[in-house]
Amino acid sequence: MNNYKIPVYRPSLGELEKKNVLECLDSTWISSKGKFITEFERGFADYLGMDHAAAVCNGTVALHLALVALGIGSGDEVIVPTLTYIASVNAIAYTGATPVFVDSVAETWQISPADVKKKITSKTKAVIAVHLYGHPCEMDTLAAICKEHDLFLIEDCAEAIGSKYKNKYAGTFGDISTFSFFGNKTITTGEGGMVVTNDQTLYDRMVHFKGQGLAKHREYWHDVIGYNYRMTNICAAIGVAQLSKVEEIIAKKREIAKAYQNAFKGSSVTFHAETENTFHSYWMCSILVKNADERDEVRDVLKKAGVETRPLFYPAHTMPMYSGKYERHIVAEDLGWRGINLPSFPELTFEEITYITHLILNYYKNRETV
Repeated sequence: MNNYKIPVYRPSLGELEKKNVLECLDSTWISSKGKFITEFERGFADYLGMDHAAAVCNGTVALHLALVALGIGSGDEVIVPTLTYIASVNAIAYTGATPVFVDSVAETWQISPADVKKKITSKTKAVIAVHLYGHPCEMDTLAAICKEHDLFLIEDCAEAIGSKYKNKYAGTFGDISTFSFFGNKTITTGEGGMVVTNDQTLYDRMVHFKGQGLAKHREYWHDVIGYNYRMTNICAAIGVAQLSKVEEIIAKKREIAKAYQNAFKGSSVTFHAETENTFHSYWMCSILVKNADERDEVRDVLKKAGVETRPLFYPAHTMPMYSGKYERHIVAEDLGWRGINLPSFPELTFEEITYITHLILNYYKNRETV
């Protein structure tokens, strides 16, 4: 627990979540079987317009399961943006494959298709497109690159539920896509994730591997080394309730983003806004300050005033376990050192947004008068 007056995130929970959890408890189906699992999986697939969805226990294992289902393993290379949450990279390492880092596009903060093309080798098997902070990647170009080079396209939509590229949902472009429902995500199950696909074989493989590798037609017979990656019925009960109001939550978050954006107009602060052909779900409302030193000072001003913030993700190629080979990804590094995630939860009030933005703008006003 923290003592922040305004946290960076707070889940939006209501009476339906309580009702569903109590129903789940009364049924005694509280583990990985029960009606809410099926209802959540079907509802989520229908929301995206996809054929199959498999619920799992968190977003990280969703990524690992997707890679396992695709047969990614030792000797393979998987291209991934360096500017991402570490789970996108670690999941590749779990399989024994090698993550190959690429830079970002300065305008969108998303994976650079041009850099992807440069990094493809005979060992490349897949590209992970991470829709960072809710802004979609350039999916037409990425899909074309993957098709040309016969690569799998994986979408990491942990931060992009409801985001769209050219009016099509993030998570519907790739061979397989993953989502996260951690407590700070747009919709939450506390801990949880989902893997979606239109491919029946991939779906069957996901179900097989996530359930301890249990054989389909023989009790307690396991024919592969599987994993216990199943979601509980209690988590799914919360998920069903959350999914019923996902559009309402996203609408609130976009209003919050608009208020932030308007407040920073004409200032030296750059707001992470949606670009042409995209629909930004604004999991996190984020800004860039002019330099890394200012970033720390701005965050400190907000912290002292009771406002929690987060730094943008540090580029993964700078992390100790992935920095054995010297690399430079100039755009990602610049964004990573200058970016701040601001409070972005759906119940954030306009008064609180005004308070936050005034603190930041006053910091710059005071600097100018010194």
